Amino acid sequence: MAPPRPAPRRWIAHLDMDAFYASVELLRYPDLRGQPVVIGGGRRHQPETDAEGRRHYALLGDYTGRGVITTATYAARDLGVHSGMGLMKAALRAPQAVLLPTDFERYRLYSRRFKAAVAEIAPVIEDRGIDEIYIDLTEVPGAQEAVGHDPHGGVRALAQEIKNNVRAATGLSCSVGLTPNKLLSKIASDLDKPDGLCLLTADDIAERIWPLPVRRINGIGPKAGAKLEGLGIGTIGELARAEPGGLIERFGRSYGAWLHQAAHGRDERTVVTHHEPVSLSRETTFERDLHARRDRETLGTVFTQLARQVAADLQRKGYVGRTIGIKLRFEDFRTVTRDQTITAPTADAQAIRQAAGLCLKRVDLSQRIRLLGVRVANLSRA
Repeated sequence: MAPPRPAPRRWIAHLDMDAFYASVELLRYPDLRGQPVVIGGGRRHQPETDAEGRRHYALLGDYTGRGVITTATYAARDLGVHSGMGLMKAALRAPQAVLLPTDFERYRLYSRRFKAAVAEIAPVIEDRGIDEIYIDLTEVPGAQEAVGHDPHGGVRALAQEIKNNVRAATGLSCSVGLTPNKLLSKIASDLDKPDGLCLLTADDIAERIWPLPVRRINGIGPKAGAKLEGLGIGTIGELARAEPGGLIERFGRSYGAWLHQAAHGRDERTVVTHHEPVSLSRETTFERDLHARRDRETLGTVFTQLARQVAADLQRKGYVGRTIGIKLRFEDFRTVTRDQTITAPTADAQAIRQAAGLCLKRVDLSQRIRLLGVRVANLSRA
C-alpha cells in the first residue's frame, strides 16, 4: 500500500495594484508619466485642451479648498505627499505637482478588468477592495512543482503569469506578495513595490519581516503601535521576542495572543471567496463647508444624488435594505449619524431619499456641513 501523499504546501498571494487611481489616470494622460501627480481634485480641475491640441493641467499649488488626496504617483510620494493628506498641506510640499479630479467609475472598470484577468489563472479569490485581492494558489496546477534549482519555481511562475495577465488586460502593473498565509502576503506585497514579486517562506521571516516596524502588520493600528512603542517594542522582531504573558496582560487575552502569533508570521485564515455586505453607503466631502439654509438647494441636490447612487448600488448588487441612515461631518470635524428602520426592505431611490430626509430632521443643522453621506443597512437579498 502506497504511503499517503503529503499535504500540498500552502501558497496565498496578496495582489496590490500600484498607485491604482493614479496609474489609471496615466493611461489617459501618458504625457504625465514620471511626473508628480496627485488625484483628489474636483470637476474644475479637469485638464483643458487648447486650440492646438495641447493639454493644460491644474497645479496643486493653485488649489484652495478642504479636499484630501485620494492617491498620488510615486514621483509625488517622493516629495512627501500621500493619500489621506489634505490637499492644502500637500500644496506646500509639492506646489508643481499636477492635480487631477477623481473618476471612480473608470477606476471601478479597471478593477473589474484586473480581477477578471486574475480569475482566468486562479479562480479562488478574496476581494478586498477596488485595488487589492487575496489569491489561493495552493491547488492551481503547477504551484507545487520545482523549476530547475528553484523548489518554488512553479508557484513563482504562476505569480508572474498573473502579473503579466493583469498588465495585458489593463496596461497596469501590480505587486504580489507570495507566502504561506494572508498576513505575511499582505506585508510582502509592499516590500518590492512597484511591480514587485516577493516570495517568502517561514525561513525568511527573521531576515525580511522582523526588521520592519510593527505597524506593517495589518491589524496593528496607531493606538496599539503607540502603546507597543511605549513598551520599547518598535519592530516586529522585538514584538516576536516579547513575553506572550506580558502582551496578554497589557492588551487583553485575545489581542495579546494574536500579537504574539502575528509577529511569528502565523495565520490560518482561509481565502474567503464571498462576503455578504453589512451595508452600502455613499458620501461626499464638499470643497467648501455648506450652510443648511444658505446652501439648501445645493445640499438638496447632492442629498438626492447620494440616495440615487446608493439605490443603484443596491440594485446592481441584488440587495434591499431596511435601515436607512445619514452621516454628517460639520466644520469642527464633529461627526453625527442618524438612522431609522422602515417596514419593508427597499432599493428604491425615492424611498431611501424620503427616509434619509426624516433622519436629517433629527439633527441640529446650525453649523456648516463639511461631509454628507447616505447609508442603507440591514441588507437582504432582493
